[in-house]
Amino acid sequence: MKWTLSVLLLTAPLVAADRPNVLWITSEDNGPHLGCYGDTYATTPNLDALAAKGLRYTRAWSNAPVCAPARTTVISGLYPPATGSEHMRSQTTLPEGMKLFPAYLREAGYYCTNAAKEDYNLVKTDDVWDESSGKAHWRNRAEGQPFFAVFNSTLSHESQIRNAIPEENRIHDPAKVRVPAYHPDTPEVRKDWAQYYDRLTMMDAQLGGRLREIEEAGLADDTILFYWGDHGSGMPRNKRWPYHSGLHVPLIVHVPEKWKALAPDDYAVGGTSDRLVSFVDLAPTLLSLAGIEPEEWMQGIAFAGQFEKPGRDFNYGFRGRMDERIDLVRSVTDGRFVYLRQYLPHRIYGQYIDYMFQTPTTRVWRGLFDEGKLNQDQSHFWKEKPAEELYDLQNDRDEVVNLIEAPEYAEVLAKLRGAHESWEHRIRDIGFLPEAEIHARAAGSTPYEVARDPARYDFDAVFTAARLASSRKVADLPVIVALLGSPDSGVRYWGATGLLIHGQAGFEAGAAALREALGDDCGSVAIVAAESLGRFGTEADREKALDLLLARADQEKGNVFEAILALNALDYLDEAAAPRMEAIRQLPRKPGKPAPRVDGYAGSLLRHLMGEKGAPAE
Repeated sequence: MKWTLSVLLLTAPLVAADRPNVLWITSEDNGPHLGCYGDTYATTPNLDALAAKGLRYTRAWSNAPVCAPARTTVISGLYPPATGSEHMRSQTTLPEGMKLFPAYLREAGYYCTNAAKEDYNLVKTDDVWDESSGKAHWRNRAEGQPFFAVFNSTLSHESQIRNAIPEENRIHDPAKVRVPAYHPDTPEVRKDWAQYYDRLTMMDAQLGGRLREIEEAGLADDTILFYWGDHGSGMPRNKRWPYHSGLHVPLIVHVPEKWKALAPDDYAVGGTSDRLVSFVDLAPTLLSLAGIEPEEWMQGIAFAGQFEKPGRDFNYGFRGRMDERIDLVRSVTDGRFVYLRQYLPHRIYGQYIDYMFQTPTTRVWRGLFDEGKLNQDQSHFWKEKPAEELYDLQNDRDEVVNLIEAPEYAEVLAKLRGAHESWEHRIRDIGFLPEAEIHARAAGSTPYEVARDPARYDFDAVFTAARLASSRKVADLPVIVALLGSPDSGVRYWGATGLLIHGQAGFEAGAAALREALGDDCGSVAIVAAESLGRFGTEADREKALDLLLARADQEKGNVFEAILALNALDYLDEAAAPRMEAIRQLPRKPGKPAPRVDGYAGSLLRHLMGEKGAPAE
């Protein structure tokens, strides 16, 4: 039974003695590559010491394998596919009355600061932070006021792997790096991995300074400490991918003796917890520690505090648009097995993303693939995807042996596939609509509300269409063609996508329907149909397809999300688009209307199409 603090809501003013302070220290782009997690190559003395006096979670997932959607999950207590905010650097809103969680702490008297990264895909209202800036600090609170303070370290970010560091910080020998099975063993790869570990040591030292501030202020006995990394390492095939390698994060919690009644039920000093926890649980847990009952609409589960609840049987992951590239992947784990469902399997894993290709490992890895110098495990990332994947972490830590066809794992597959589909229905995943359609249907409302209104989003019909379209089963082609006759644009989108996934066979099965779809009043349907016609159709089909794609790619006159989709299609047309290269060159690099957080991605695609160099702003 947890200690009841609710009565303290009635006290005024609230003081630190009434409730615990909470200090969050977060780091970017790093998995549990730490000494306290058994990594003998790592040098992380401060985190090791924190783990020795706290609880280390062994099965924590970030839900998203990239910063913006991961942090959106944290700040809301909602899965971004439920709110239309799953895509990298997107922006949607929550319904009125639903707040980002620090607002509830502030209402209860907490001083809430963030130093300084936000990167939320949800619009932030003015009530979230007392201060959010590089100067934000718990020291600025009123005397005796309890605080919730976040400090974020960028030292281990992907961009820092490729940046020079001082000689004195180069302490990890590249020759001693463990190169995962999916990466080629080259000097460049070893150097990048070694520098990543060097950066973790630098981050560890920075964290130690934050902990000393608490000690020196005499607040150690009053402050609950959290440390977590925001997703897997910045190395390619970790970051951006909802494998265990992209979602498994370190999470360490220290609860001082004074507040032991609020500690997790399985808390043991220096111990570990195998409980499945993920970022969606952080918001309700922080409220629970402050004696505030989590909102019913929150999809996470408190794992500490007055309102702690039993854990779940599965953790869930997702991948949407990554910068300029479109994708849709969902994953689930029970702690040992990892299941992935690929809904756009015709796109390779390693789609060209400008920012990702600035990392030397990415460029070398792709170059070796093009030269035919990689083995099967190393080549996999540069090929099209199967519809489903299943991995056994106990026997395959690098997730390279797909067990989807192994009969002895049929029961495991059925369990995880069922967990995935049950979760989809439970959260009413609106990510199965193309991004332009999410925003169109949510005009005057919010994606979260649209997802829960059957008149505006027939989830069952769209989800069924998506499963059929991405099955990669030729026998499903007649039903996929029929999807293009649906009155629901979301279903038609998956009809067109399914035919594109099947390539030439899809075109031959649905040529007439694809030609009709060029005139669809939903731009996303027309764009996908145009890519299929442009790649597999007649010369006349190709000309009409290119006309449509060029029109939709004009983001000054049209929709920025449709422009991103159309430019992806033009890129994948390869030589078929070559006769129109001058027209493509003339397309606008910036949208004609405000497009918060996504206004650089069409330009990035155009740079790639033109063979230009340069990355979008990070």
